Amino acid sequence: MTKIATRDAYGKALVELGKINQNIVVLDADLSKSTKTADFAKEFPERFFDMGIAEQGMMGTAAGFATAGKIPFASTFAVFATARVMDQVRNSIAYPKLNVKIAATHAGLTVGEDGGSHQAIEDIAYMRAVPNMTVIVPADAEETKQVIFQAAEYNGPVYIRLGRPNVPVLFDENYKFEIGKGHQMRDGSDVTIIATGIMVSKALEAADKLKEQGISARVINIATIKPIDKDIIIKAANETRAIITAEEHSIIGGLGSAVAEVLSENAPTKMKRIGVQDTFGESGTPDALLEKYGLTAVKIAEAAIEILK
Repeated sequence: MTKIATRDAYGKALVELGKINQNIVVLDADLSKSTKTADFAKEFPERFFDMGIAEQGMMGTAAGFATAGKIPFASTFAVFATARVMDQVRNSIAYPKLNVKIAATHAGLTVGEDGGSHQAIEDIAYMRAVPNMTVIVPADAEETKQVIFQAAEYNGPVYIRLGRPNVPVLFDENYKFEIGKGHQMRDGSDVTIIATGIMVSKALEAADKLKEQGISARVINIATIKPIDKDIIIKAANETRAIITAEEHSIIGGLGSAVAEVLSENAPTKMKRIGVQDTFGESGTPDALLEKYGLTAVKIAEAAIEILK
């Protein structure tokens, strides 16, 4: 299966978008080679701004561009695009609902050897709590491209969570991403696995493992964490016996929490959250870290079997 990093897809999408929309401007905090905004900088140097290692200033400048009618994409690692800049994001971007897109690469444990200080595993929780903020986590390269184009069309702040390593390409050009809508990737009648980001491919692997044991698993990709697609979650709760969520994020405040909120108020259902427990990560290869912290197809399948007993 072809694998492409979502940050690579982001860089290519920016260049395509820049050719058709002259209002697109890109800002980066001295990481353009890693965030892949260097591709845009090479093509459109007059619309690219390297703000240096000054993320707070970058967010404030992005807000200023938005007030002048531009569509700024502010890019840096997820760990720097959230906690470090929350005052500017909250008060200068989200409170006035300015048209700023925050593209956060290197999210989750799969930053790998950079270690716990650079692994953003609570960024979704931060951004979900901010009013007016839309939060999106693409699963692959094609979905990333469509997310970037739709974010540019959407009027308001958007947080887009991207990853460092190559991940399987799950969608082709026939797939249609829509902000606020989940996508059922496989039907099933016993259990539903709701996943986001890199965990979508692992959810599909888990469904294959469950099928070998006679268990029918529905798989849903939730790319838009906020606003979340309540209808697809409630439908799954009514049509299957249990819900498993899977995310490369803390189990506190992310996809699992958002799904639990929907279920508790609309369709109380047995569920299990697969994610990072209440702990920081550590240095290691991406695959080793996913294994250590239980973010694998095997663990998803085991959780499904256990909850169905």
